[in-house]
Amino acid sequence: MPRAQTAMHDNPEPTVWVLTDGKAGDELQCLGVAERLGVVPEIRRVKPRRPWAWLMPRGPIDPREAPDRPASPLKPPFPDIAIASGRRAVAYLRALKQASNGATYTVFLKDPRTGPGTADLIWVSGHDRLRGDNVLVTATSPHRLTPGRLVAARAAPPAAIASLRKPRVAVLVGGDSRHHRFTRADSERLTGQLDALASSGASLMGSPSRRTSPALGAAVAAVFAKHGGWWWDGTGENPYLALLANADAVVVTADSTNMIGEAAAAGVPVLVFEPTGGHPKIAALVSALEREGVVHRFCGRLEGEAYEPIDSTPIIADAIRQGWLRHRAALGFTGS
Repeated sequence: MPRAQTAMHDNPEPTVWVLTDGKAGDELQCLGVAERLGVVPEIRRVKPRRPWAWLMPRGPIDPREAPDRPASPLKPPFPDIAIASGRRAVAYLRALKQASNGATYTVFLKDPRTGPGTADLIWVSGHDRLRGDNVLVTATSPHRLTPGRLVAARAAPPAAIASLRKPRVAVLVGGDSRHHRFTRADSERLTGQLDALASSGASLMGSPSRRTSPALGAAVAAVFAKHGGWWWDGTGENPYLALLANADAVVVTADSTNMIGEAAAAGVPVLVFEPTGGHPKIAALVSALEREGVVHRFCGRLEGEAYEPIDSTPIIADAIRQGWLRHRAALGFTGS
């Protein structure tokens, strides 16, 4: 049966698990949503062995990680809300729902590939196909860039950023992915456009990602050095938040929907550079944000105006809270 609730008040605070296999992109999105709920979640990571990992997302969980096992990621007491993401977490979210006798309100971020019945609430981006009564659709992905964190980072920028003249342009460089590849021609095109942008009077500040190749990173860094910009060399704290908070525009490579969505939370023009390749989902996101006047194709110059920041994270968090409160009431708990 559902576990007893001892505290009943107008704004109950749920216990929350974040359930993933530890992949950074999945876990950060879940954490961003949990934090907007105003709670500190418990992080649970699944580690299915072969052959169970091969059967994900449709197969059963690894028996070694069953809820009654001491080291199980599903070990009780079960949470009020579980927020999961990633292919390997799908079966575990189903198992948690069953083990809690339906008491845990389950949430899955992104298309689980197993239909809308996978969780009580599913969030997907607008470029995903999944739809249903319990499927929430937003234009951009959830993240941890809260307005408060952006304001704080804007008020106290690192010295290297504060010393740059305006307009400051944050340059967020990705790398090769399943759908994109940075050829030599792409690198030359990107650096040539950045050189033109800096020559027009803009200050460049930026950082590579984990996927940025040494050659691409070095080529971009050389343009920054030529124009007195600041390129993060990987030492010290990652300046990602400070870059977005203090930018008058953002240049971002189109190999990551997350980077594009996070850039949109800054409320400044997002200039998208497209390397070789592509994917219909990324193209749909870019087109949708183009129609909103948020995104512009990067052509070596500044374009666009400031806008009200686009942030889907609080929308997702509110849908989870309202869904959980309805679920809670259906279980027989009083209060709202």
